[in-house]
Amino acid sequence: MATPLERNLVGYGGDPPHPHWPGEARIAVNFVMNYEEGSEYNMGDDGVSEASLTESGGVSDVRGRDLGAEGMFEYGSRVGFWRVLRLFKERGLPLTVFACALALERNPPAAAAIRDAGFDVCAHGWRWVKHHELSEDEERRHIQLAVASLAKTTGERPLGWYCRSTPSVNTRRLLVEEGGFLYDSDAYNDELPYWVRVGERPHLVVPYSLTTNDSKFGRGGLFTGSDYFTFVKDGFDMLYAEGRTLPKMMSLGLHLRLIGHPSRAAGLERVLDYMAAQRDVWFARRIDIARHWMATHPAPGRS
Repeated sequence: MATPLERNLVGYGGDPPHPHWPGEARIAVNFVMNYEEGSEYNMGDDGVSEASLTESGGVSDVRGRDLGAEGMFEYGSRVGFWRVLRLFKERGLPLTVFACALALERNPPAAAAIRDAGFDVCAHGWRWVKHHELSEDEERRHIQLAVASLAKTTGERPLGWYCRSTPSVNTRRLLVEEGGFLYDSDAYNDELPYWVRVGERPHLVVPYSLTTNDSKFGRGGLFTGSDYFTFVKDGFDMLYAEGRTLPKMMSLGLHLRLIGHPSRAAGLERVLDYMAAQRDVWFARRIDIARHWMATHPAPGRS
């Protein structure tokens, strides 16, 4: 018999808790800006260039420094960031920033704009690297560096955490050991927050999604702004209809080197205006969702 793994395939089952979002909203919507540009694998830091989630589809056949890949990343920080920022500020909509600490260190104007806009910052690692490939000591150090760096660049320590793509088997335990985190989003397994225990401590998970995520532009699943609008609208409409009796949350990830281009940003603009035109929608920062859940559904006692 195979050794059982620590997995929960049941979750809330057919009886999820009612979240009682503020104003009894039918859906909680959280947009996430993934700020990664400048912290990816690159020749200066790593001796290798990365092209993930760019116009190249993630493929680089350049031996040595790939200036094309670097330029596509730079577009996100130089241009895409400011376009996405404008779309949200013009509409007065909140936003969460999954921020790679080193990336913000390398772009002080962007860090200042995020602070001034009142967006919440969730740590996206010290760098945009694969945590599951780090040793436990390396990962512990990356977490410590991320906390210290973001506290300096944004004025506040991060209260949430999300790894690149997938955590290691040590990540959640190391976050709890570090202390100060209210939640992590290293999960794709639900549409509502939930509690887990890490050792003797309760820990909140606010799941994320790679489904309604613009990363599909970089992987060939989406091509036009209309593709994006239709796909996101369908998901929103389903959750909104279900929200009459079973409200959920919707997480939408944005990458500046992808959605920041004009023809894709046009699709994002249509999504924002469509959602904003509906009633009983709670546009929320991720930290607001976490705090609401902690107040409405406190951690259960040890059974």
